[in-house]
Amino acid sequence: MYAAHEQTAAVRPRVGVSSCLLGAPVRYNGGHSRSRFLTDELDRHVDWIPVCPEAEIGLGVPRPTLRLQRHEGADRVISSKDGADRTDDLAAVADHHVLQLRRADGYVLKNRSPSCGLLALPVFSPDGNRVDGKGRGAFADRLTRLLPDLPVEESGRLSDAALREHFVQRVFAHARLRALLESDWRPRDLVDFHTRHKLQLMSHSPEGYRRTGRIVAGAGSADRDETAAAYRTEFHCAMAARTTRGKHANTLQHAFGVLSPLLDDTRRHDLLTAIEDYRTELAPLSVPVTLLRHHCAAEDVAWVREQTYLRPYPDELRLRHALAV
Repeated sequence: MYAAHEQTAAVRPRVGVSSCLLGAPVRYNGGHSRSRFLTDELDRHVDWIPVCPEAEIGLGVPRPTLRLQRHEGADRVISSKDGADRTDDLAAVADHHVLQLRRADGYVLKNRSPSCGLLALPVFSPDGNRVDGKGRGAFADRLTRLLPDLPVEESGRLSDAALREHFVQRVFAHARLRALLESDWRPRDLVDFHTRHKLQLMSHSPEGYRRTGRIVAGAGSADRDETAAAYRTEFHCAMAARTTRGKHANTLQHAFGVLSPLLDDTRRHDLLTAIEDYRTELAPLSVPVTLLRHHCAAEDVAWVREQTYLRPYPDELRLRHALAV
């Protein structure tokens, strides 16, 4: 069994991304939308799969703008220049890349894009007026339908510290599970994986942890492929649940319960104070997590030390230092 930080370092996620977010000059105006978080921080830890659906269908750079237009109850991507419907072509780009993206661990889409926008795009009537409701880009819609378990986020939302931390956490967890299920795994390997992810799953969805646990318990007598499919779905469903300060505090208390008998009163008090300071928004999550890691290493508490919760992604990303997380 390997320590959590070794497991994290051993798996390099693959992440799909709108090409313009990496600085490629492929936007409609010939510019880009480079994301410094993606290019300056996450880039060192992942392998990118860049895609620009509009460029791939031959629209050129620069090009006329596109917009979502509602026609007979369906949202279509229409060219502002000649009224051409580009919806099916853009959606087909997702189908073209699907085999490659089935082995991806996440996807970052350009927000406010009629092809890649994931959430709350404006929709217009054929006469150019805004209509009620919010749309989704044609490529983004097809991508999420083809790969419902894939962690997907919009670039604009990554400026939110909590959303950014959650997305990156899901990406690295996805990569670890993918690596396991692509190997010649046995039921004991799934038990080990599940054990190492206990605290991380609990911090997102205690019920999800229990559901995945029931699948693992029956892995020895169930069909291997069915077990993998069921565990994959439930694991990603649990990780997709947003964690809360309360769920984090309960998870930290659970880890503390394992470690507590080995600590003296002073260290026990310091750790409990750090957990309470986090719960009451006086300290970031990194403070109690760092203390837990320190004491687990000092006391050689293997079970807690090997939990992915304590190092869900490389420390260099510094995603748990914000009070909002």
